[in-house]
Amino acid sequence: MPATTAPARRAWITGAGRGIGRALALRLAADGWRVAASARSAGELAALAAETAGRVIPFPLDVTDSAAVAATSAAIEARLGVVDLVVLNAGTYKPVTARSFSLEAWREMVDVNLIGTVNCLAAVMPEMIRRHAGHIAVVSSLTGYVGLPSAAAYGATKAALINMCEALHPELEAEGVRLSLVNPGFVDTPLTRKNDFPMPFLMPAEEAVDRIVAGLESGRFEIAFPRRMSVLIRLLALLPHPLRLAVTRRMVRP
Repeated sequence: MPATTAPARRAWITGAGRGIGRALALRLAADGWRVAASARSAGELAALAAETAGRVIPFPLDVTDSAAVAATSAAIEARLGVVDLVVLNAGTYKPVTARSFSLEAWREMVDVNLIGTVNCLAAVMPEMIRRHAGHIAVVSSLTGYVGLPSAAAYGATKAALINMCEALHPELEAEGVRLSLVNPGFVDTPLTRKNDFPMPFLMPAEEAVDRIVAGLESGRFEIAFPRRMSVLIRLLALLPHPLRLAVTRRMVRP
């Protein structure tokens, strides 16, 4: 009897045009997955697909458009079949300080980082719950644990994602659906290259992907890295406000 080959696993990654999302799409494709990749830039997705001999299939998408998210989710299932893993990685960052406080920047980060993730969850969760199967990974950030200067808007959206995932995890677990929370520190991506301040423990995107893949396979809820920054952020969050603010006050740039 001829040997049978297990069907390829299927993943959908948002924010796959660059940075962590792109590196993760390449990694999963190399590991034999079929990957639906979404981002706003069709050109970046086309370049990604060209590197993977068709294992990555582009689905251009603006996650802030809830109708487009629902239509794209349906199109991916029609093209690839039922998706096993959804990685909600789309996000953006702009520094926001007291002096540069910007309603426009706030709205963009809330719309992309938070509402864009919620739009995707609304599209994929009902079917996973119906099947009592599936795995969702939400990419947040260690900055969601502590308010840091210049990250008022970005950190607020990431804190909301952390809180949301903590709330959803036991409910989804009861339905047979896995939920992972990914909290990176500083990763070398086009977004972080815009920063003009020191970024401790900065790691390459490929190394970040190694940590993410290992964490997804481990079954644990939170995937936080690098370890040293994760420990420092958590210790800072435990300090009483006078001590914590004494630390963050030193981060304010003149």
